[in-house]
Amino acid sequence: MPVPVVLAGRTVRLEPLALRHAEGLAWAGAHQRAAFAYTPVPDGLDASYEYVARALADQAAGRALPFALVSAADGRVVGSTRFLELDYWRGPLVWPPVTGVPYGDPATAVPDAVEIGNTWIAGEARGTGVNTEAKLLMLRHAFETWGVRRVTLRADARNTRSRAAIERLGVTCEGVRRAHCRGLDGVVRDTAFYSVLDEEWPAVRGIIELRMSARRTPGALLDGPLAGGYREHGDAAGQLLPA
Repeated sequence: MPVPVVLAGRTVRLEPLALRHAEGLAWAGAHQRAAFAYTPVPDGLDASYEYVARALADQAAGRALPFALVSAADGRVVGSTRFLELDYWRGPLVWPPVTGVPYGDPATAVPDAVEIGNTWIAGEARGTGVNTEAKLLMLRHAFETWGVRRVTLRADARNTRSRAAIERLGVTCEGVRRAHCRGLDGVVRDTAFYSVLDEEWPAVRGIIELRMSARRTPGALLDGPLAGGYREHGDAAGQLLPA
């Protein structure tokens, strides 16, 4: 399965989700709960430990690669996100395809298509650029390290805040799937689907970097040349390090 890595930017660091993040997740999810109407967010410490345990079980089964969102300024956990729906197309033709089951050696396999989802952010971190930078780091890793062909994003069609945030990335809306699944509130929901293809990635990356550049102010964490402002933790040769 894909090796967990740390993805680091100027405002946020994506760390492989672990039990040590549970207390921070409990803090991040404790306020402005009404904003989490459409996304599963743990409420309290016990729920946070259960949230992490379920995410790690999905990771062990090859279904997801979850992260904790950590503020680069003070090291506090400010939310969570993950890669999920990891699809593998290489190797012998198998039908139907089995999501999360790579062809070849699982230790070295990388997906051909993924989804970015289950993203939520603490109230105090909203509007700070954390979400935008986290998406940039994940998209960069998916397209430039794994070499995927497609990244999918989706949102409850009623979640106008999340849909607006996705659309600001410059991705393509594929449409709304009606009566797609049961929502977090128990109502059968419509789901808006978005995607980025590998040939679209350079243009989308330019849009995201331009947006982040526009957020910069003198003395802020985003100050400096944007193009060189993102990195993945690695050795001197730039190789990724297992987290």
